[in-house]
Amino acid sequence: MSPTLVLSLIAGYFAVLVVIAVLTSRKATSESFFVANRNAPWYMVAFAMIGTSLSGVTFISVPGNVYGKSWSYLAVVLGYVAGYVVIGTVLLPLYYRLRLVSIYTYLDQRFGYWSYKTGALFFLISRALGSGLRLYLVAGVLQLAVFDAMGVPFAVTVMVSILFIYLYTFRGGLKTILWTDTFQTLAMLSCVGLSIYFISSELNLGFKQLVASVRGSSMSQVYFSNFSDDKYFWKQFVSGMFITIVMTGLDQDLMQKNLSCRSLADAQKNLFWFTPVIVCVNVLFLTLGVLLYQYAAAKGLHLSELPQLLKANKTLDTDLVFPYLATTQFTLFAGIVFILGLIAITYASADSALTALTTSFCVDFLNIQQYPEARQTRLRQLTHLGWSVALIGIILAFRVLNNQSLIDAVFKTAGYTYGPLLGLYAFGIFTRRGLRDRLVLPVCVAGPLLTLLIVTHSEEWLNGYKFGFEILLLNGALVLLGLFAISRRPALNPAPIAAV
Repeated sequence: MSPTLVLSLIAGYFAVLVVIAVLTSRKATSESFFVANRNAPWYMVAFAMIGTSLSGVTFISVPGNVYGKSWSYLAVVLGYVAGYVVIGTVLLPLYYRLRLVSIYTYLDQRFGYWSYKTGALFFLISRALGSGLRLYLVAGVLQLAVFDAMGVPFAVTVMVSILFIYLYTFRGGLKTILWTDTFQTLAMLSCVGLSIYFISSELNLGFKQLVASVRGSSMSQVYFSNFSDDKYFWKQFVSGMFITIVMTGLDQDLMQKNLSCRSLADAQKNLFWFTPVIVCVNVLFLTLGVLLYQYAAAKGLHLSELPQLLKANKTLDTDLVFPYLATTQFTLFAGIVFILGLIAITYASADSALTALTTSFCVDFLNIQQYPEARQTRLRQLTHLGWSVALIGIILAFRVLNNQSLIDAVFKTAGYTYGPLLGLYAFGIFTRRGLRDRLVLPVCVAGPLLTLLIVTHSEEWLNGYKFGFEILLLNGALVLLGLFAISRRPALNPAPIAAV
């Protein structure tokens, strides 16, 4: 694939997004930007959420990660189902009853000013780091596929990528994103399906042979029974459930889409149709992962010996397996499909995240609703630009620091940064106690620090136990205990704003 061809694909793709943005951002207001005027069709929201939920990390890391971790990730995905049930039956009714724009205003009503600002602050940190990781991945792939050969520095690749996102989101916000993400989700799903078809054809596998080949592979093992193993099934399942609760139900990005539906019933309908679809899509990614390694073996490629696929410690960088095969071994058309799918899924997640960061900062810290519409627009657009610049800095920092699979990095980062949100919302919804509001921030900072200390020494202190995605549970539990320590009796505080 020539750099000129790839650049032409990227330019054509973004031209489509800009056209969609122009058509959907006419007469856009702050309400359009934040909640799409609360009249989005539920089925459109459900489809758009697929791309937002998955991101480029799923596209690259999940298939690559079957090497060494098999299908253990499926246990996490099955945990998602339980998490979505909690979101649909506990959190969504709460958010709709209070007609929230930012979901963190619940904490203000329940506990007070400092709890509210603490929750919003941890969301901003969490989403900025998570989005930075996701964009770092796609920028790295584009650098490998195109810009290295042209002598373009990585920093320039990152800045251009963020600029494109800014250009088609700064006016319409969520109203535009629901349309662009629908388009991008369709492009991503087409890419996954076509990639599986191309590889199956190369390996001469019909549908039945494909299923048998994947099922018979040692890389398709789902259940791991060793409790100390970070792939232990039930540990992964419970982690997946809580990852979904915090990274969807307590996340302004995903909830902002749900709050754009016309009613609570529509939002629940959206979520419960979305749930089985997201499980099936992840199964497709895992299937693709097995096929990638079978394809490499059939072609006589020893991936673990290729210099461009090795980390600094000479182990296989599984995040590069799919990009490498797609851009160097697949047919030209299959390579084009890969590039388009990668761009689609990554920017479906990133554009939504940038809008959510802008929404939370404007509502939670600038109190933007107090100003006339003209000033709201000006503040909103400046904030949007500011977060674009911040994401560039975060991505460049990850370029220097990251040395692990991105799927692990994203969920481990989420474990540390979303844990305080899990503790705060669990305390607010399931207890009637109040809090000493000014002490909430210190408790929420101490929780992740204690978690890091325990995780670092877990093998030494806990008889060889290694933490995986359940870092989130430990962190949330420590924050919850800390909140109990600074809590007050119910009589000293109004009754909680119940979820039902």
